Amino acid sequence: MRLIPDVLRALTSPGLTDGDPLPSGSRARHAPLPALGDLYHREAPRLLRYFARRADRQDVNDLVQESFTLLARAAAGPDQSIERPEAYLNRIAANLLRSRAKSALQRSLARHVPAEDALLVAPDAVTALEARDTLNRLQAALMRLSPKTRAIFLAHRLEGLSYNEIATTMALSVKGVEWHMSKALTHLNRALGSR
Repeated sequence: MRLIPDVLRALTSPGLTDGDPLPSGSRARHAPLPALGDLYHREAPRLLRYFARRADRQDVNDLVQESFTLLARAAAGPDQSIERPEAYLNRIAANLLRSRAKSALQRSLARHVPAEDALLVAPDAVTALEARDTLNRLQAALMRLSPKTRAIFLAHRLEGLSYNEIATTMALSVKGVEWHMSKALTHLNRALGSR
C-alpha cells in the first residue's frame, strides 16, 4: 500500500491520536477487504484459468491457494486494507509465476555443464564388432543344442520361468530340468570361451 508522503508524516507525527481523522486527500482510507470466502468464490475460477494457461497442470491449484494465502497475509496486517483486491490478486499471480520461472532457470543453470567440460565419447567400432561376433557365436552355440535343452534354457533365461514351472510344463522332474540347464551352460561357456 502506497501512502502519500504528507499522510505518512501525519501518521507518524506525535500530535496525532487514534481518534483524529486523516487528511482528506489520504489514500490510506480504503474499503475493507471483502470476506475472503466471497472473494475466493468470485476470483478462484478466473485464477484457475489464468494459471492453467501459464503453468503446469499439477501446479495450478497450488498457485491459486498460494495467491489467496498471500492476499490474506497482506490484508491481515494492522491498519492494512486493500483498495482493489482483484487487482492485487492479479499482481500476486503474476509475481508467483515470475518467481517460479526464476527458480526454474536457476535450477537449470545449476545443472548446466558446458560442452567443453562434458566428456563426449563416440561409439567404439571395435567394441561393436566384438559384441556382434559374440552374439553370432552365442546364437550358433544355441542352435547346436538339442531342441529340448535349448527350449529349457530359453524358458528359464529369457522367459524367467522357474525350474518347477519348466518341469510342470515339459513333463519332466526338477532334476531333469537341472541336468538340461547344466548341459546348456557347459556347452555355451565352452563355445564362448574358445575364441
